[in-house]
Parts: sequence; C-alpha cells; structure tokens
Amino acid sequence: MTVRSDDYRSQGARRKLVQELRTKGIHAPAVLDAIGLVPRHLFFEDSALRLHAYEDKAFPIGCGQTISQPYTVAFQTQLLEVRRGDRVLEVGTGSGYQTAVLAAMGAKVWSVERHRPLFLTTRARLGSMGYRAALYHGDGFQGLPTYAPYDRILVTCGAPFVPEPLVEQLRIGGSLVIPVGEGPVQRMVRIRRLEDDTLSREEHGDFRFVPMLADRQ
Repeated sequence: MTVRSDDYRSQGARRKLVQELRTKGIHAPAVLDAIGLVPRHLFFEDSALRLHAYEDKAFPIGCGQTISQPYTVAFQTQLLEVRRGDRVLEVGTGSGYQTAVLAAMGAKVWSVERHRPLFLTTRARLGSMGYRAALYHGDGFQGLPTYAPYDRILVTCGAPFVPEPLVEQLRIGGSLVIPVGEGPVQRMVRIRRLEDDTLSREEHGDFRFVPMLADRQ
C-alpha cells in the first residue's frame, strides 16, 4: 500500500487520536491499529481543514455530506467485528476514510455511493493511495446484490428504517450495523443473521448522521 504525503507530524497526531479513542471506550486492537495507520488528512479536499484532520470531529466534504468523526468510525467498526478476509459491504462511501479503515483491517470491501461527484473523487483518491476496494455509484437502499452475500454490512448514513435488501444480502452468521431514525438523531443498531436464519437486533446508543437518500445523484 502506497500512502503519500504522510509526515511525522501527521503520524504523531494519529497516535494522539488513538489514545483519545481509547479513553472514549474503543478497545479493539485491530480498529485502533487501522485508525493509527490511515492518514485522515489526505481525505480532505480543503487544505485549511487538513490542519484539523486529527480532531475528533466531523467535517463537510461536499454534496451535503461529511467525513464522520473518528470516534464514530471507530465505534461502528468495532461494533461490526470485522475479521481479516471478511466480505464487507459499505453503504455510503463518502470521502473513503471508512473504506480505507476497513481495507487496512484486511477486509474485502465493496462500497456504494449515491453522489456521483463523491464517487468519482473518492475512487481516484483511494486508487492513488493504494487502498483496494470495489467502488460503485448506486442506491444504497438496494445494496450490491450482485456480489452478495456479505459477512458484514456497514451503513454510514442515517436510515429511516432498515432496508430489507441489505438484510437479504447478509450471510448467515453475519452482522449489519446501521444508524436508524428519521430525525436528527439516530440509534445505532446491530442486526445479526443467526444460524437458524432468524434475526437478532441490538441498540447501541445515539449518533448523528447525514440522512440516507434513495436513488443516484
């Protein structure tokens, strides 16, 4: 993997960010290692915002979308329980930061983004950085059935409900992590597809995401 323009100052800032995430309850070593490896500042188009890349905050990235705060990325990824080699579907590619974290953990990633400008920019960015992921422009509510089933599915935008196509694309024994709610605050939900093909559902606190929208733009 080739990562350009990652200097000692940025690496030091990531180490501090990892320590901050530990104090906030992120404990999975693979998640912390990935956060420590992925150069978040390279996912910002605005050079002025890059100075704040390792603050635990969300920032705008265009098309009304944001790059999620590192804690949210780490929390969702920890909840997903990704293992090396897992087939992971990500709904909402955005800047590609979460995509890169999953790839750094050794997952095989398929990601779908509804905003074409973000899709084109992020595809070029991830390719230039050496992160391997299959990116598609499409409707996240429909997932990517062609490549199903997936071991893990991660939704990085607030869904008004749990889309049935995503549940159907989940492998038996797999997990779906999705923020659910129609207002400004969503509940983080984990759905597991159990061995008898029934579903379990857990809730893991409140978060704020940009809304999940249907169709492509």
